[in-house]
Amino acid sequence: MSAQRLLPIACLAGVLVGIQLGVSATGRAYYLTQLIMSAYYALVVLGLCMLMGYAGQISLGHGAFFAIGGYTSALLTTRHLASASGAPWAAWLSRAGILMERTDPYGKLLVTFSPWLAFLIAMLLTLVIAATIGYPSLRLRGHYLAMATLGFGLIIYRVLLGSELFGSADGISGVPPWRLVPGLAVDGRREARVANYYIAWGLVSLALVFLLNLAHSRIGRALRAIHDNEPGAAAMGIDAGRHKLQVFLLSAVLAACAGCFLTHYNGGIGPSEAGAMKSVRYVALVAAGGMANLWGALVVSTVLNYLSLRGYFGTFDHAVFGVILILIISLAPDGPLKAIGAWLRRGAACLRPERGGVGHGPS
Repeated sequence: MSAQRLLPIACLAGVLVGIQLGVSATGRAYYLTQLIMSAYYALVVLGLCMLMGYAGQISLGHGAFFAIGGYTSALLTTRHLASASGAPWAAWLSRAGILMERTDPYGKLLVTFSPWLAFLIAMLLTLVIAATIGYPSLRLRGHYLAMATLGFGLIIYRVLLGSELFGSADGISGVPPWRLVPGLAVDGRREARVANYYIAWGLVSLALVFLLNLAHSRIGRALRAIHDNEPGAAAMGIDAGRHKLQVFLLSAVLAACAGCFLTHYNGGIGPSEAGAMKSVRYVALVAAGGMANLWGALVVSTVLNYLSLRGYFGTFDHAVFGVILILIISLAPDGPLKAIGAWLRRGAACLRPERGGVGHGPS
């Protein structure tokens, strides 16, 4: 990765550390809770930015992929395996990290799958489902992927809402902490807030570095060619269907990954995460951030989601959110970061002393 791309990452790290130190020093560490949740939602937006801005494909089902990741992990880590209770083979599987023993709030012993195994199963399930939807849709031109993912999202939402296995309208609660390494867990407890802040933003930073490298690689150049002129890209030997499918799978996995982490952080998940408005919101955030602008998508998503999670807009959240997005898209169609950069460059040009004047003209 070039130094030119490393400098913004270093600045991001400095800003994140400064925010954490600032809110902790002022006794407002509770702000970190919404910043953690905003980070996981931003992870979904980053993956969708790669799909929309570079591959030129719109997905209206990323809320469903988020829910698939979260619900799979929640179900496997809360479902009691009665046949494993007290069995000799269960103890061996527990030592191998496949099963986990814990007690519920009522003191009952539960034997469930470990969060790590649940995470791997969720990622594999997401890949299979995304490939099943994306393969036929992305081989065609036009908005077939948008229509397919919209229908898929509605189906997932209704299944979650009407199934007792997934808790119906109440969702799944009591999801245990996810111990990543000894002494570090994805957990919503107040004493683990700072650690989870760095876990969430560390994950987002790693994804951002990976996507920036991908965007500047040969694959990224192929995706831009497909976005600008798919027939022309195909004439140059670029397999448009394969590249679009790959980036779609990547964005779906990032959404499911965010769903897993946020579910363990919140200790539960509800069917609203798979709602159509969630998916539309992700698409709107990508558009407001500047489409093929990963930094813009990250900043816009974080700020607007944080304001919504803090409840600054109250019952008018959707209305105010929509107005802000319309203003950004109308006044800065390439994203607010590019507009701010252009204003700063114009301001610097105005302050720069003009060349010429007395003694500099032709003799």
